[in-house]
Amino acid sequence: MKQLLAAIVLFATGSCNNNVPDRDDDIKLPSNGIAAPAVLSYSVIAQHPHDTSAYTQGLELHNGNMYEGTGDYVNSSLRITDWKTGNVLEKHMMGTDKIFGEGITIFNNKIYQLTWQSNIVYVYDVNNIQKPAQTFNWPYEGWGITHDSISLIVSDGSDKIYFVDPTNFKVKNVISVLDNKGSVREINELEYIDGFIFANLYTTNTIIKIDPESGHVVGTMTFDNMLKREEVNVNRIDYFNGIAYDPSGKTIFITGKRWPKLFEIRIN
Repeated sequence: MKQLLAAIVLFATGSCNNNVPDRDDDIKLPSNGIAAPAVLSYSVIAQHPHDTSAYTQGLELHNGNMYEGTGDYVNSSLRITDWKTGNVLEKHMMGTDKIFGEGITIFNNKIYQLTWQSNIVYVYDVNNIQKPAQTFNWPYEGWGITHDSISLIVSDGSDKIYFVDPTNFKVKNVISVLDNKGSVREINELEYIDGFIFANLYTTNTIIKIDPESGHVVGTMTFDNMLKREEVNVNRIDYFNGIAYDPSGKTIFITGKRWPKLFEIRIN
């Protein structure tokens, strides 16, 4: 799916004179030269329980367990869960009335947890989530975080994605996210999958697939109507958020803030 095939469809206009050339505006091209993202189809292969107290901000599968960062100020946490049952195995309550937990990622046996507006990044040893081993300053809002083989990849709610040195949290490179309509903002939770950045768009049921070199959106998936009406009414659910990848099974886990379910999908 690295390459998109752009098709230009020419529509003939009716005319008494068959020699009249086609008008330029009959050729439909993206206004900024970027091809429209492909619509990616997927299959839901399983549903698993999810703790409805979890205001999900970050999600990552590691060594068979699901690590989850949650928000909502004093209720913010870092937790390890059994994704098959939804049971919380371990929890660290790290929020305060001023600290709002955000996205997480695990890189080189360290857990990096963003905070929303307090400019703090907590770093934990993967074997001890109860106390940060280190903190970094981050000058922007913290939203989502993932990593490739050498860098942390961070979003701040704008159209920017930052590539960050994991040793000091200094910015190495920045890309702007664009599709055929222009800048794409509200980039939220991130997951790096097979060379691409997958991202939730905040307040929507959409995940976009981003080329990390160009910043262009090359694919999109929409997850409307994943929950039943009675599940929405009972559980105070909030926005769709959370992406975790299982490279062994080539499946993706998705959920939302206070959602009662964790869905396992596979891109077709």
